[in-house]
This record gives sequence, structure tokens and C-alpha cells, in this order.
Amino acid sequence: MKKYIVLTIALVGGLFLLDKILGQDPERRNLDFAPDMAQSVAYEAESPNPHFANGQTQQNPVAGTIARGFRPLNFGSTIEESLRAGEELVNPVEQTAALLERSKKIYKIYCQPCHGAGGQGDGPVTRRGYPPPPSLLLDGARNMKDGQIFHIITYGFKNMPPYNAQIEREDRWLSVAYIRKLQETQP
Repeated sequence: MKKYIVLTIALVGGLFLLDKILGQDPERRNLDFAPDMAQSVAYEAESPNPHFANGQTQQNPVAGTIARGFRPLNFGSTIEESLRAGEELVNPVEQTAALLERSKKIYKIYCQPCHGAGGQGDGPVTRRGYPPPPSLLLDGARNMKDGQIFHIITYGFKNMPPYNAQIEREDRWLSVAYIRKLQETQP
């Protein structure tokens, strides 16, 4: 029993002595036993790097890789590709009440300035000299397949700019669904 008391006192005394040696000064940094974890040997993106054959730190991605969160569309921006998209692409979004509200919001932000609130091609920018787009209620737009409208929103067509950088993929499908809703309600 006496051994345990002496051992405990020695251990506590040793810890107290260790604390005094190392110190607890809040103004001073702690001792760093493995500095390579905090201060790695990293190269700047544009700096030379002797570890690669081309001597550059910034490398091109491996051929065939796709960035995380990016799903490519394998279509070009031509009319033929638009028709092909109409045949191959199907709207994956089911229209619910909540999604209908979101699709209406997307239409108001991105489509209404040119196409107008009712889709007739009479948006506010057309009153300022921008060429009016065709009405979304005409047979030409009604006869287009959803994939073709999605392609036009994505890649643009004639005076319409591409919206693939501004509108997320699902939101583009939602705007197609809202256009279909407009066509149902308007004669």
C-alpha cells in the first residue's frame, strides 16, 4: 500500500514538474511534435514542380474524368442536336405543388423578361428594342418535345442565350414543366 502512495506522489510530482518545465504561457505557441502535419511541403498552383515530367504543379485532369457534381450532356448546340435531344431526353421531374411554385419562380426570373408572364413573347425587354421571341403558346413550341425545349434552354437558340451556367439542370427541367403548364392553361 505504501508503494502505491509513493508511486502516486512521484507521478503527481513528475507531472507538476513537467508542467513547470514546458510552461503554460498563453502568449507562446505550444510545442509541435509533428510539424509536417501542420506545415506540409505544398506547392503553389502556378509554381514550378520538379516532381512532374512537365515541371508544373497544376496538372490537367486525367482524360475521361468528370468533375464531382457535374453530369455532362452529350449534345452539341446545333438544330440537329436539338432534335436528337428531343428524342432522347425525357423530363425526370414530376410536377408537384411545391415544385410548381419553384418552376413558376424560375420562369419569372429567367424566362419572363423575354417571353412575358403568359409566354406570348411580349416580355419587358421586347419593349426596349430586343427582338421578341416566338410565343411559347404557338404550335411550334407546343409540338416540341420536352428534351428539345430543355436543349434550347441549355444551349440557346437564335437570339436566346444559353442558360446552362445560370440555371441548374433540375431547374431547367422545372422550367420546361412550367412552360407545359402555361400551354395547358392558355388556349
